[in-house]
Amino acid sequence: MGRVFNFGAGPSAIPLEVLEEAQRELVDFKGNGLSIMEASHRSAMYDEVHNEALTLIRELYKVPEEFDILFLQGGASTQFAMVPMNLSQGGVAEYADTGSWSSKAIKEAQIQGIDYKVVASSKESNYNHIPEVNFSDDADYCHITSNNTIYGTQYREFPLTKAPLIIDASSDIFSYPVDWSRIDLLYAGAQKNAGPAGVTIVIIKKDLQDRVKDSVPTMLRYKTHAEKNSLYNTPPTFGIYMLSLVMKWIKGQGGIEAIAKRNEAKAKLLYDAINQSNGFYVGHAREDSRSLMNVSFNIKDKDSDLEAKLVKESEEAGMIGLKGHRSVGGLRASIYNAMSMEGVEALVALMQDFAKRHA
Repeated sequence: MGRVFNFGAGPSAIPLEVLEEAQRELVDFKGNGLSIMEASHRSAMYDEVHNEALTLIRELYKVPEEFDILFLQGGASTQFAMVPMNLSQGGVAEYADTGSWSSKAIKEAQIQGIDYKVVASSKESNYNHIPEVNFSDDADYCHITSNNTIYGTQYREFPLTKAPLIIDASSDIFSYPVDWSRIDLLYAGAQKNAGPAGVTIVIIKKDLQDRVKDSVPTMLRYKTHAEKNSLYNTPPTFGIYMLSLVMKWIKGQGGIEAIAKRNEAKAKLLYDAINQSNGFYVGHAREDSRSLMNVSFNIKDKDSDLEAKLVKESEEAGMIGLKGHRSVGGLRASIYNAMSMEGVEALVALMQDFAKRHA
């Protein structure tokens, strides 16, 4: 069987060139006689990989020097707890609730026992749009989820805040240039746009790290990892190696700016197919909030039999991962950086043919 087009929401597609390079180097990394997975994280061999990954992120994402880039573990779910642990100062933390993952972040703030407030939510409309949000100037911090994988919504621009803005960018990191003047901390699991599961990327302003209380466990302090270049304990070395290869791939594609243009073209092709289906396909997200990463849609009247049939036909045609999340049902095409235009064209062709046969 040949390679399939993987539309899964995550872990998701990794560029073929990256997989092939990792395959070539898996047993003998650059003539060292061992795999990078076997190398000590204190070795010069690994040190080069680690620092190259950090350098490439800073270069490609244009991260200013006043930010530290950290490689952690535990996914975004651990960051839901680490953010209030490290940044709460006894005031109010404010959250925008735009879906399942922001709701989980809010729950962790509640568990921490801090004072928090949900200042905007689209829950009543089943999270079909990004609500208008006005954060308080004196909040301890303000938290948003930039892209919502399940519901297919995404911020067009980040809110302008006086309080520190925290962004969970797990499903759209490295997919478009960001305005760092509006950001104080950005975090993301790697498994959608940056590599395999296991690495968590945190990009945090240096001055925020001093907020942490002495009662916070050592491993859960951003400052601990910043001071040790993310080598306080054994990092996920192979995942960081893979992340470095993905960053090289992005650079070879023309950088994040070029990736963004391609992502816009892919999304336009798919949304046009939905818009031009005469109501056969219905997108979940409002048009002003549509995600460039995750396209969630239903077949008219939420016909579950036809939706299941289309998923089955897609799998037979070499396209996987299109079944929608149970919260929305229907179908979901995740078109992250590694998804090719060819894959989106194949999906659109199938959707158009399917609509003709079942309209």
